[in-house]
Amino acid sequence: MSSRASVEKGVVEVVVEDVSPESAPALLRKAIPPWPVVFSAEEEARVWRKIDMRLLPVITVMYLMSFVDRGNIGNAKLQGLVTQLNLVENEYNIALTMYFVSYSVCTIPANLLLKKIGPSRWLPGLTLAWGVITTLMGLVKTYSQLVGVRVALGVAEAGLSSGIFYYLTMWYPRYMVHYRIGLFWGGATFAGAFSGLVAYGISFMSGTAGLLGWSWIFILEGLVTVLVAIVAFILFVDLPDTAPFLTPEERAYVVYRKKYDNSSVGEEEHFELRHLREGLLDWQTWASAMLNLVNSIMTYGIALFLPSIINGFGFDPAISQLLSVPPYIAATITVVLWSLWSDKIRRRSPFVFAGYSLMVAGFAINISNASIGVKYFGTFLAIIGGFAGFPAIVSWLGNNVVGHYKRGVALGVQLMFGNVGGAIASNIYRIQDAPRYVRGHAIEIGVGAAGLVIVPLTVLAYARINSRRNVRQGNDEASEEPHSDEEIRRLGDRAPDFRYTL
Repeated sequence: MSSRASVEKGVVEVVVEDVSPESAPALLRKAIPPWPVVFSAEEEARVWRKIDMRLLPVITVMYLMSFVDRGNIGNAKLQGLVTQLNLVENEYNIALTMYFVSYSVCTIPANLLLKKIGPSRWLPGLTLAWGVITTLMGLVKTYSQLVGVRVALGVAEAGLSSGIFYYLTMWYPRYMVHYRIGLFWGGATFAGAFSGLVAYGISFMSGTAGLLGWSWIFILEGLVTVLVAIVAFILFVDLPDTAPFLTPEERAYVVYRKKYDNSSVGEEEHFELRHLREGLLDWQTWASAMLNLVNSIMTYGIALFLPSIINGFGFDPAISQLLSVPPYIAATITVVLWSLWSDKIRRRSPFVFAGYSLMVAGFAINISNASIGVKYFGTFLAIIGGFAGFPAIVSWLGNNVVGHYKRGVALGVQLMFGNVGGAIASNIYRIQDAPRYVRGHAIEIGVGAAGLVIVPLTVLAYARINSRRNVRQGNDEASEEPHSDEEIRRLGDRAPDFRYTL
């Protein structure tokens, strides 16, 4: 979308040049209040770079540590966790599952608390809490203790993922947010490589102070997270209107851009119980939740068990840790490139579909009788597809839900289903199915096939609504019966001038 703005008699008329149904922005030849400050294109770019440099590094590191601390149990498994705790049958899988259960239950309340308490206190506080819990996980002695600590870890981490996604949608316009989500999600993807390398190095500490390698993985990585939390308390900022690192003019510019990005009259920012109801009853919340469920089952399936899958190829534990690194590096690069591309063409669905396709291909290769080298290539496809497609799923919903609290609820539901997917994925790769894990790969292929059906159905639903609104808006203009500003603001993404992103 490109636009021209001219100031005349205190009103800015935004003339939208790209008004195709699938990409039309929220503003369609609507009069909006005048800009509080006028920046040149270079000055605008400087403002966004300034914001990027302040927000993205700290949230990227926080999220990287979150992903490391939830997934390092896969590395610990190869370093003696199962043996020392005498885990039998599906006890390891149950420990994985309980993390996702507590995480799912706490996601929506955590998002509502974010706005109430403030991001600068809430998100670093969560980081500190799970860093301490991860450190303590290295000291557990029994199965029941492991399960208890995993439950606590899920509670502490529940507010971070959805909180960061929600936080970014309150800073960036909707066709700038995917790239930013991709940048910090790239950090989470790199965590897979980082975790494998660190686990390989820590494995040589096994026996130090009477602790095996798996204990040191949790202890050292947990202590790093605590340090990250302390730095985050210092650097984190709340919302644009109070950001101390911006000048008053820059704050006014960013607030204006966000306020009129989704609607010609701005978004609702106060909380009412109807926002909870609307977020829970909106069809797109559940469609997106299903998309994230599919993605999470496949992504967590490969992420949590990649070292074990590679170990099943015949490599020893240390080499398996190292071989888990390259797929994540490739995925990190793809995440950033896809995110940039998606914002450029203002489409989300092609990248969700492409991610599912790569994952299905990767799991299909690994269920076959292909050579070890080809199967290892299949793990690249699965990791790339899962991690590169995820930012598009989150951005898609964030683009299409209007209203601060409604969007917070919708994103909370979406992330809750993502963690339900993690719970399912925790139980499809069983110890008794090693080394080929045929059952797990088959389930992943079936889930991916379902996702390849859901994506086009969702696109079709959005496109039909956009088309109907185009017709209806033309009729409304002909009859000269415009909606009031309050009506449009209350309608949010159901307003006649709003167009869904495809």
